[in-house]
Amino acid sequence: MRQVYRSMKIAEKLAELTAKTSYSKIPEEAVQMAKLCFVDFLCVALRGSQGESSEKVRNIIFQGGSSSIIGAGKSSPLDASLANGVAAHSMDLDDGHRFAQLHPGCCVIPAALALCESQKKDGKDFISSIVAGYNAAVTIGMIANPQHRMNGFHSTGTCGTFGAAAAASRAMDLDLDETVNALGLAGTQAAGLLESDHAGTMGKHLHAGKAAQSGVISALLAREGFTGAESIIEGKEGFLNGMAGGCSETLLESRKIILDDDLLRNPHILEVYFKKYPLCRHLHSSIDALMAILSEIENDDVKHDLEDEIKTIIIRTYRIASEHNNYQPQTPESLRQSLPMSIATAVLNGLNLEELDMSSMKPEINAISNKVKIVFDEDLDDLYPSMRPSEVTLTLKNGKKYIKRVDLPLGEPENPLKRAEIIEKFQRLNPDFDVEVLEVIEDIESCSMCDLM
Repeated sequence: MRQVYRSMKIAEKLAELTAKTSYSKIPEEAVQMAKLCFVDFLCVALRGSQGESSEKVRNIIFQGGSSSIIGAGKSSPLDASLANGVAAHSMDLDDGHRFAQLHPGCCVIPAALALCESQKKDGKDFISSIVAGYNAAVTIGMIANPQHRMNGFHSTGTCGTFGAAAAASRAMDLDLDETVNALGLAGTQAAGLLESDHAGTMGKHLHAGKAAQSGVISALLAREGFTGAESIIEGKEGFLNGMAGGCSETLLESRKIILDDDLLRNPHILEVYFKKYPLCRHLHSSIDALMAILSEIENDDVKHDLEDEIKTIIIRTYRIASEHNNYQPQTPESLRQSLPMSIATAVLNGLNLEELDMSSMKPEINAISNKVKIVFDEDLDDLYPSMRPSEVTLTLKNGKKYIKRVDLPLGEPENPLKRAEIIEKFQRLNPDFDVEVLEVIEDIESCSMCDLM
């Protein structure tokens, strides 16, 4: 276990940065990114609100209140943040951060939205809350991982709780001591096990909802004087020692962890990715490589049904991606974690933005998936997490081979999705929604959040 330096007081430093986060100090580029993250969140949460897990959550929560449940009326800030977090994470289409290994938006935005709306804050406060929340969630994720994930924890549920608490604290204008208490309370509630994800259950969706809700309750209690441990992150029995193998100042330096005002000038929200496919992010490089191969094959004008012409599809990739090797998923959740079935689905009918479900699994897809071989490649694994590399080799029965390697999937900051593509994603997921309404988000600064929602 690494030595712990109590003098770091990470929660206090994050609280200071959270309290300092104000709209006037946020770079314009980050303001625009916060707006885009909100559009993407609404896109996914609105469609996700129609899903089974969202319906089940709404069956048990309080009806009526001051905070909007996306697609379904209003509730209390606690219940609205829970419902919206579940909806936003239920389709595997929400934003993420590859170094922190988490999805910040589905935790941070529901907390910021619930409290900014109920507290009648304006769009500037909302943007400030989002930026503060992303900073906290990503910072903790970058400190804790990869050991945290290797220990079996889902960083979205754990580290996302800190982000939600920071966002909630900023939305409520908590002072420094109150924000430290909120982060301390968030840390003792941080939870989420990867077994829920890889077993293909709705528990994965709950991680995001509970992170958002725990962040809200942490801030509400802190405002009442309810105390939390200032040492919750680096303490002897705190988050990092208990769940991530400890922490040292050398480790912080090696991972370029920012815990000073430079984080206000270069906030982590600028580093998030957006998704094109409703699949676990670790599958996306392989899918992008396959899509490029399919385009090449189309240009070659293969005369017969492609699924009959394929001999093998070999995928060489890094360890975590190679472990998504379920050839017989039994639920929609496990389907979206399956690399062979995703590859087969893309070959047969492409991967669109509609939610994958078991009814889309045809016998032909099983036949193609059986031609997929996944190979763990140590050289590619050495590049993770700076890259998420995958090399796909598709061989036809006539002997012709197509090879494509992708190091960073579409949507990463180095290979971004444009705003127009996010709007297109919104339209395809929510065809009955008038996307022109989204233009108000471009001028959200002048809006009261209670009027906007």
